Amino acid sequence: MLERLNEALERMEQKPGDPVDVAAMARTALVSEHHLRRMFSALAGMPLSEYVRRRRLTLAAAEVIEGKDTLLDIAVRYGYGSAEAFGRAFRAMHGIGPGQARRSGAALNS
Repeated sequence: MLERLNEALERMEQKPGDPVDVAAMARTALVSEHHLRRMFSALAGMPLSEYVRRRRLTLAAAEVIEGKDTLLDIAVRYGYGSAEAFGRAFRAMHGIGPGQARRSGAALNS
């Protein structure tokens, strides 16, 4: 059962910026969407949606620090509609804005 759940999560990890297809993940895990969400919450200690949000912001933080792409490109890649929305979410998780993180090379949460 745990192997199937890992396979389902791997689907999300392959394209972290794409919308999460919970139905496809549930089919991979051979459970209902409701059961997948309940199982995930019990195992991870957080809802699937919160995990996805944090995971995306962790991956985005690495790209922000790396400095190769613009902040807007990174925001769009990880599913944010604007640099402002990305900045708010980034600041809420990491305690620092993406521009400031890039300039200072700050250590960020993951």
